[in-house]
Amino acid sequence: MVTRVTRHGLQVDQVLADFLETHALPGTGVSADQFWVGMADLAQTEGAVNRGLLAKRETLQSQIDHWHHSHRNAPHDPVAYKDFLSEIGYLLPEGDDFQIDTENVDAEIARISGPQLVVPITNARYALNAANARWGSLYDALYGTDAMGSPAPAGGYDRGRGARVVARARVFLDEAFPIQGTSHADVRRYYVSNGALLVDDLPLANPAKFAGYKGNPKAPDSVLLVNNGLHVELVFDRAHPIGSRDQAQLADVVLESALSAIMDCEDSVACVDGEDKTLAYANWLGLMQGTLTADLDKGGRKITRALNPDRVFTAPDGGTLTVKGRALLWIRNVGHLMTNPAILLPDGSEIFEGLMDGLITSLIAMHDLKKTDGLRNSQCGSVYVVKPKMHGPEEVSFADQCFSKIESILGLPANTVKLGVMDEERRTSVNLKACIRAAQHRLAFINTGFLDRTGDEIHTSMEAGAFSRKDFIKRKAWIGAYENQNVDIGLECGLQGRAQIGKGMWAAPDLMAAMLEQKIEHPKAGASCAWVPSPTAATLHVLHYHKVDVAAVQAKLKAGGRRGYVETVLEIPLATYQKWTEAQVLREVENNAQGILGYVVRWIDQGVGCSKVPDINDIGLMEDRATCRISAQHIANWLHHGIVSEAQVDAAMRKMAAVVDRQNAGDPAYHPMAPGFDGIAYQAACDLVFKGREQPSGYTEPVLHARRLQLKARG
Repeated sequence: MVTRVTRHGLQVDQVLADFLETHALPGTGVSADQFWVGMADLAQTEGAVNRGLLAKRETLQSQIDHWHHSHRNAPHDPVAYKDFLSEIGYLLPEGDDFQIDTENVDAEIARISGPQLVVPITNARYALNAANARWGSLYDALYGTDAMGSPAPAGGYDRGRGARVVARARVFLDEAFPIQGTSHADVRRYYVSNGALLVDDLPLANPAKFAGYKGNPKAPDSVLLVNNGLHVELVFDRAHPIGSRDQAQLADVVLESALSAIMDCEDSVACVDGEDKTLAYANWLGLMQGTLTADLDKGGRKITRALNPDRVFTAPDGGTLTVKGRALLWIRNVGHLMTNPAILLPDGSEIFEGLMDGLITSLIAMHDLKKTDGLRNSQCGSVYVVKPKMHGPEEVSFADQCFSKIESILGLPANTVKLGVMDEERRTSVNLKACIRAAQHRLAFINTGFLDRTGDEIHTSMEAGAFSRKDFIKRKAWIGAYENQNVDIGLECGLQGRAQIGKGMWAAPDLMAAMLEQKIEHPKAGASCAWVPSPTAATLHVLHYHKVDVAAVQAKLKAGGRRGYVETVLEIPLATYQKWTEAQVLREVENNAQGILGYVVRWIDQGVGCSKVPDINDIGLMEDRATCRISAQHIANWLHHGIVSEAQVDAAMRKMAAVVDRQNAGDPAYHPMAPGFDGIAYQAACDLVFKGREQPSGYTEPVLHARRLQLKARG
């Protein structure tokens, strides 16, 4: 039973209230009374606006459903369809050209391109790993993954593989930091003379790429280089197992890797009540105060993980150079849809979770804003908030309005809170320029997200017909136009030098060779950041940003004009060829069902919002609510249009439940779904599929939250 306390008419979970009043508020200069008065006003006033926006979503969806119903037996008319969307206010005029004017943006966001991590804020170890992933060992990343073509060997150190790692790292150094007259592979000595780096008495081809050093300039402990704004540290240690066998005593090549990381309160967590939300907020507080720690067992030895300090070097001119030791942290709030029982309004209704997130995470970030030294997040006095799942410019404007009110409540200067807008809903994609305009004074991030975007595509056009198989949806013209338009419009609106333009996740954390081959397309496409699934992946992906000068790519793209247009984005990826065999249909359904079940069973039973889930072929893939959404909506679409029957889907769900049980047999906390098929987790997975058309925008959150609360109520 939840114990509640009254705060200015709000009924607040006592666990949350105690945390806020005892830990979060002290040190901010904001009194408890000031905070709760603000929260009550925000919940009531902006909550009413929020409800209206959600009602508009439903109205527009109903109108679109009706249009497809009435045109179902006629060939699709893209001109008439576009005109219809304009008539109902779904598609809006772009408006005049403009440039965002966001100020006080840190370099990691505004000017330097590189990998970005997204991690669940409820897991302190993951959060610390992501924050500390600013720097990573290239040697470790190459040795411990399949990046060089084969997986890491079991057992002790393989000297042959180690030699190949060293050789591969030297190739990278030759590419990024060539030396006049020799190769890094042949070098015996690195030293500093008269403020310049000499390598066997030879200079770098570009001497300006030398940034600093540690130790004695004649025999430095490390040398710091910089390329495309990204630092690389060469670590020398003749006592190190690697350095002792290296002719230059080079023990490691350490790369500046994850420049930024998103601490996630949304898709990768399972926060359904005050207890869960307090854990999320407490970890965010630890990060902002610089005090977060996590204990873990490593090789039978207990260690405590904490935030890494900054790195200090001697600059070429003899001064001190300090380089950040941690990623610049964003906090992702939830969107506008969900409510949460952590706080009840006077009428007994739940607070909109996005409003609660906005005020509390901004309050907590004030601990960082008040620092003048130590472990700081923003050097520019900004708070970085990603806002997901917004539908069109009116909803972006609402978010901007909410953060203006939050700044007023907390006594912060206007536009202290910088906003990240995720281009992952169809109404945002087709109105992207207007969405950016709605937040032009605080916008610091846009990105694309194929999975959520496809889930919304299917739900929005559910009545249009049967969609292609998932792999074929990605081959349709709309996805390329969507990806290109995001970059094009971002550049048109002046994001270069002020904000990040991002691309989505590489979902296979064990397939690093494939990532190295394919993900270079993101910086080549003009993305200044792109999501990766682990710190190791960040260290490998950053190699792409050494090869590609994103600023130059963006300048070229901007000069060339727009490549993606709304007409193509509006093309619906329906299946023009539906003569699939029964085996093909069942394979698609079973693949979807296995992904849903593998994710949902951990979400409901263990409260794990994001994890590496084996797919139907036992390949580990990162799953979160976005992947669940597309799979559930795809089955729901095929059910609705008779491609597959309820009996076939039910059989597939049961068959795949047994597969998921087998894949999780080694987990002592796992509860099998078969043979009873009557557990809450299994019921939740079935709800997502069989009731998929009923879910708002096809989102999974309402079902998952309700079923998780049901399980927690059992004790």
